[in-house]
Amino acid sequence: MEKTFNAAEAEPRIYKMWEDSGAFAAGANAKPGADTFCIQLPPPNVTGFLHVGHAFNHTLMDMLTRWKRMQGYDVLWQPGLDHAGIATQLMVEKQMAADGENRKRSEMPRDEFISKVWEWKADKGGVIEQQARRLGDSMDWERSAFTMSGAASAPATEKPGNFHDAVLKVFVQMYNDGLIYRGKRLVNWDPHFETAISDLEVENNEVDGHMWHFKYPLADGQTYEYVEKDEDGNVTLREMRDYISIATTRPETMLGDGAVAVHPEDKRYAPIVGKLCEIPVGPKEHRRLIPIITDRYPDPDFGSGAVKITGAHDFNDYEVAKRGNIPMYNLMDTKAHMRDDGEPYDTAAASAQRIARGEEGFDEGKVAAMNLVPDEYRGLDRLEARARIVADITAEGNAVMIANPALETAEAPDGDQPELPATIPFVEAKKIMQPFGDRSKVVIEPMLTDQWFVDSSKIVQPALDAVREGRVKIMPESGEKVFYHWLENIEPWCISRQLWWGHQIPVWYDRHGNFYCGASFEAVADEIKAKKPSISRVTELEDAASFTIQDMSQELDTAKKASFQAAVWGDDKFDDGTIGITLRRDPDVLDTWFSSGLWPFGTLGWPNENDPAMKYFPGDVLVTGQDILFPWVARMMMMSQAVLQDDPFHTVYLHQLVRDAKGEKMSKTRGNVIDPLDMIDAYGADALRFSNAQMAALGGVLKISEDRIKGYRNFGTKLWSAFSFADHYQIPYPGDAPRPEATQTLNKWIIGETGKVREAVDAGMDSYRFNDAADALYAFTWGKVCDWYLEFSKPILQGDDAAAKAETEQTLRWVLDQCLIMLHPIMPFITEELWGLAGDRAKMLIHADWPEYGTELVDVDADREMNWVIGLIESIRSARAQVHVPAGAKVPLLVMGLETKGQSAWDNNAALIQRLARIESLEHVDSFPKGCVTIPTDGGTFGIPLEGLIDVGSEIARLEKTMQKLGKELGGLRARLNNPKFVASAPDEVVAEAKENLRLREGEEAEMKAAIARLQELG
Repeated sequence: MEKTFNAAEAEPRIYKMWEDSGAFAAGANAKPGADTFCIQLPPPNVTGFLHVGHAFNHTLMDMLTRWKRMQGYDVLWQPGLDHAGIATQLMVEKQMAADGENRKRSEMPRDEFISKVWEWKADKGGVIEQQARRLGDSMDWERSAFTMSGAASAPATEKPGNFHDAVLKVFVQMYNDGLIYRGKRLVNWDPHFETAISDLEVENNEVDGHMWHFKYPLADGQTYEYVEKDEDGNVTLREMRDYISIATTRPETMLGDGAVAVHPEDKRYAPIVGKLCEIPVGPKEHRRLIPIITDRYPDPDFGSGAVKITGAHDFNDYEVAKRGNIPMYNLMDTKAHMRDDGEPYDTAAASAQRIARGEEGFDEGKVAAMNLVPDEYRGLDRLEARARIVADITAEGNAVMIANPALETAEAPDGDQPELPATIPFVEAKKIMQPFGDRSKVVIEPMLTDQWFVDSSKIVQPALDAVREGRVKIMPESGEKVFYHWLENIEPWCISRQLWWGHQIPVWYDRHGNFYCGASFEAVADEIKAKKPSISRVTELEDAASFTIQDMSQELDTAKKASFQAAVWGDDKFDDGTIGITLRRDPDVLDTWFSSGLWPFGTLGWPNENDPAMKYFPGDVLVTGQDILFPWVARMMMMSQAVLQDDPFHTVYLHQLVRDAKGEKMSKTRGNVIDPLDMIDAYGADALRFSNAQMAALGGVLKISEDRIKGYRNFGTKLWSAFSFADHYQIPYPGDAPRPEATQTLNKWIIGETGKVREAVDAGMDSYRFNDAADALYAFTWGKVCDWYLEFSKPILQGDDAAAKAETEQTLRWVLDQCLIMLHPIMPFITEELWGLAGDRAKMLIHADWPEYGTELVDVDADREMNWVIGLIESIRSARAQVHVPAGAKVPLLVMGLETKGQSAWDNNAALIQRLARIESLEHVDSFPKGCVTIPTDGGTFGIPLEGLIDVGSEIARLEKTMQKLGKELGGLRARLNNPKFVASAPDEVVAEAKENLRLREGEEAEMKAAIARLQELG
């Protein structure tokens, strides 16, 4: 065999062998009548590239898949890609610009742009699927799904599928069941992409900002006594005011204020609750008055305690406005410029004033049409408008003024210097949290828009019940709290996006604002004609490329007015009395979370419920990041119940973000990003996979480092060396040999250890404690097999007892085969390569039968004897190292009170013990001399006399110096754990790690104290 494993050469060759042979296909290696086992891959974006998070959870999924496949289950690991609306559209628009395309998306026909997206997907999309192969993923690639498969726009070269049909069918079904509706709600609006986005696509970053303090004058010059008191009730300020003070970080939104809110228990403002105040911006003759109301949202201790309520541009204000029936005025267009549409400002302001005084009613449509941006600010970018508004308010004297702090340090001005003003506007420079689009990197604007929503409250209960009743288990259990919090406080789910790439919403509307929902225009037209025989013709109005959500909203609002002209739509009356109508399709597409919510069954051929793949629904376990527990996992549960009345899986395994070795989040700016493909190039896929498996403690912090990966490459080298050892001794390797009937104590022992580790590995895999399985295999393979069994076998393999030698050769080959089988789910490449070295195999390792033996293989006597011998050797080595006995020195060993079984174990293995522990002789004594290192064992106590072996004084000094360093470390750990704030605020896993470190360091301290005491006995 080769001297080392060449991963770079072997991995692609082995993977091709697996894939070409159909080893990954659904049902491959299944036993007759086997139960199904299905894992759905969380679909990466079609634009995506493999990162360490993918590499981590793919490793866990592949471990489960390979393990279950070897156990004979009917296994499917379902791959696929998400069409990734915004991300893909962005990539295509960048590609168009790079290719010299002068037109923007909005300047070309929609179908032309969609064709370019499909071209990009065919040329550059799905790279991550090729990268996943390098990791060793054993997915059924022939079944790879795509969330836009089967769309009418898909080219003939695209792989066939019906996911698009599933999406439209579910939308229509839920619409007809009253679970989907169109309404006006506040959403995260991305002004760059001009679309609503989900919370998960928003990054909240701390930035430098400002808080402006302004006066809102009371109507008609009214005044009130404003009184502030300290905690003891003593008056600290008393003055007459003709205004109420507010603070804002976004002055441009003042134009849409509907009220000022104060806390109902805030006595400072009690005299003016119910009165009107003036928004201090815009033409003086058209200033709007808004009511001062009470609500529990304002915090009396924050700022002035008064909060302006702009329901159309702030999520908290939106809730206050809904509670108080406050009108919500939208100020901006889709680009976050101040609106420049609608009636003149004086007309809109007058109407708003009548609404504020209760003289005029209002509804959503009426308020939406009103543009309350004064003429001088219309069309301005929001930031430019902000600067203009601040300047205008300040110039008019409505900024709150404070004493100029510069006067406290300024020198007296000379004749050439202007005097500093006594007061300045109160503007706080402070850090604020600001939302940014994760792809556009522009500031997100909360905006009140017309969108499509799922009425989540009507479909949430079955998902909650599934977890409460134990049908679906979330691991770790802490995930359940997050799950309950989200679902018990669920809001309507915005499912529409103002994009072109995606599933266009299957709803059409007529000139009267009536909606028609169907899987296709033909289906809608047929339904209309069936219900209304007087309609003989239904035609579809072609969308202009620039037709937007705002256009649609304005059309629908206009449809309610008598002045709306049917001629715009081309509706006709015919001589036979029948009529023809024209419909326009909603231009929006569905949120990708809506389509991916159907992933558990949309990938299996549904809505064709007779598809053979539907046997894999429901699936089994979902492995995913905890950050998408609500946006994806919970929604899959809700959608599966709403559509198929079943849970999509029984277990959800959540993991944290993969961080660097210090626990820091990876980022290009920090320079700490680990590229999994670089690690595979350097150390092989098996090393990366074992590193991933070993750190997969349930709920634990995931820290990865190149050094750790390099260490597991060394583990692979150790395994390879074990086979080289067998090759060196020319041990036959026929392949698939049965377990030998052992008579030698050594062989009985290692067979029993193999039984133990099989149970430990299965226990770890069954409980999703992948690190326990990896740790057990590491300790067994490196420790029990390579370090001990191979070493102990040398005298037998080199000896003259032919029967013992033959038995040991057979046992060694069987044990190494078991190592390959059990390591294969974690390290598939090197194990398959070593498996292939045998002379004859019934199957590839990927389909080898998983063992079912266990601790019944343990021979109690052999187990006791060999583990006693190993324990003694390890204890002697540890004791020598602790007091720095020279490594090569052979030392005398004393023993006291050794029982018969211990003596027998010594006698049977004396030569090995003495060679491996560097022991010169063994002497039985009644008591140990002073300064003797004692080694307690089962049935006796051994000792190493130190006098004459080491420099006692130097060794004591070394230990005391180490103790001082350890003492500082212990002091820091104890201080952290004794700090109630740390224990209360730090993550549970961080506190647990600190406690474990303290326990280990305290153990080291006790050992050092004992060692110093022993040495001090020698004087």
